[in-house]
Amino acid sequence: MSALVVGVNGAADEVAAPPPQPARKSTPAQAVSTPDAHEIAQSPTTATAAAASKTADGITRERTSPLVRQLAKEHNVDITQVHGTGIGGRVTKDDVLAFVHGRQERAEGREKQEGQETRDRQERREGRIGHDRVEKMSVMRKKIAEHMVASRRTSAHVHSVFEVDFSRIAAIREGKKISYLSFIVKAVADALKAFPVLNASVDGDSIVYHEDINVGVAVALESGLIVPVVKNADRLELPSVAQSIADLAARARSKHLSPEDVAHGTFTVTNPGAFGALLGTPIINQPQVAILGVGSIEKRPVVAGDVLVARVTAMLTLGFDHRIIDGAVADQFMAHVKRALENWNETAA
Repeated sequence: MSALVVGVNGAADEVAAPPPQPARKSTPAQAVSTPDAHEIAQSPTTATAAAASKTADGITRERTSPLVRQLAKEHNVDITQVHGTGIGGRVTKDDVLAFVHGRQERAEGREKQEGQETRDRQERREGRIGHDRVEKMSVMRKKIAEHMVASRRTSAHVHSVFEVDFSRIAAIREGKKISYLSFIVKAVADALKAFPVLNASVDGDSIVYHEDINVGVAVALESGLIVPVVKNADRLELPSVAQSIADLAARARSKHLSPEDVAHGTFTVTNPGAFGALLGTPIINQPQVAILGVGSIEKRPVVAGDVLVARVTAMLTLGFDHRIIDGAVADQFMAHVKRALENWNETAA
């Protein structure tokens, strides 16, 4: 089949027409779907609302009511964060109100906690926490604390306890103003001459043996503890030792000690027994390597042979630095002190 076409120059040309196409049968599968009115009218806002109807676990809940959406908007609530209790997980008015209430409670709890922390900080600045009184450490107390902690870190502390019979010394003291502590300091000074390693100190990997024997005597004050020193105690007779201790203790309590009075100690004696302690385990006074603690001196039952008798006794505790002092040497030192005290030469008093 051909068609007649008029050319530009007016001549007629015959052009072959395209062959006819067979009619195509449409089937339901091939039919083009036309969007219905609901789909055409659906806006992005509607799509978002539909997405918001999904719960956190992916289950689609029925669309919320306009009242619930308006309530959520007023309270700035994201509906997707609200647990729905309605049919199909639908978020109800009560669900939104419960969420808002819970949010307020959490906020109030945070404010309450922050307020308490602020009050605590203020009370600490004012020197109180609740009903407790708070005060800064004194300079003396801070130094004692630092010194004790440093000693524990430095020395390998070991303690040995000896029971000493003071009955003979108790008899010698009758009518004399000489304290038990004076006898102990003198006995210790003489023992240090026999066991110089207890009168030493540690310098790196060296042991320094001190020529002078300077025995510190701890004195308890209201503000802390101070240790005035009896210089060259081994060279003093017992009355001079007693006089030196009494003088140092009096000046310590009246705050009239000089720096020299508390310097150059090589060994320390502390007396917790004065307050009733049976014994103590004292911390070494750095840079020393040993310290003697004196327990309460009083009458106690003692077995003498096969007889139970009353004797004046006390527990003496030696704290020593195991880095340079062996247990055997420490016990030999204590045995020396014990013998001197239990067999005191009365003429030396």
